[in-house]
Amino acid sequence: MSTFGSVGNSGSPTQVAAEADLTLPLTGERTIPGLAEENYWFRRHEVVYQRLADRCAGRDVLEAGPGEGYGAALIAGIARSVVGVDYDEQAVAHIRAKYPRVQMTLGNLADLPLADGSVDVVVNFQVIEHLWDQGQFVAECARVLRPGGLLLMSTPNRITFSPGRDTPLNPFHTRELNAAELTELLVAGGFRVESMLGVFHGPGLAEIDARHGGSVIDAQIARAVADAPWPAQLLADVAAVRAEDFDLTDARDIDDSLDLVAIAVLT
Repeated sequence: MSTFGSVGNSGSPTQVAAEADLTLPLTGERTIPGLAEENYWFRRHEVVYQRLADRCAGRDVLEAGPGEGYGAALIAGIARSVVGVDYDEQAVAHIRAKYPRVQMTLGNLADLPLADGSVDVVVNFQVIEHLWDQGQFVAECARVLRPGGLLLMSTPNRITFSPGRDTPLNPFHTRELNAAELTELLVAGGFRVESMLGVFHGPGLAEIDARHGGSVIDAQIARAVADAPWPAQLLADVAAVRAEDFDLTDARDIDDSLDLVAIAVLT
């Protein structure tokens, strides 16, 4: 997930950096590391990888939809093996070149190109909301997992990400979920939800929110919609965000969370 429209006018700092680094283009469909304007969204994703990576230690892992590949590369440092599946040829080529420890395969997430019972963990972060047939994908996760395998999934919380809307705010999303809907989807697919965690702003981000009219998220989206230059203070604050500035917890009201993070066990 990224702020849709994060790419600015032709020749903007974001585009120049992307071209200079030969990274994937910033389209709004995936987040990209190393870009100041994208740093908030990258760190909001990174905290989930960091906090759940130990569930992959010494195991055979599939990342279904690895995006730019930075998370799969992090997991590859502790897992026995990491396979990535993505439908985007450019993303597959990019990950193969940049993160060679990740075994990338071109494929459809609704028809995973893996054998039955071939992995211990499926990682699926910020992807399920992009899929048309979410139930079929969850069924495929169950098929490729070994008995007792784990499905680690994150997704934007519909209640806070697209409040009061019948359709998602992000044009790349097909269906967003709240915690109850995500739980229902996983249970129907043969999983037991071990934990449902939420991503929240910690104290440092609360201070940044206060500096930008109460929401640094809204400030970024307003800039993207207007395709306007970044105010210096907003850019500085966004560029300074760290993964540690987010809380990942079940100790706060899940319906107030920014993202949902499910740890589910195949039954």
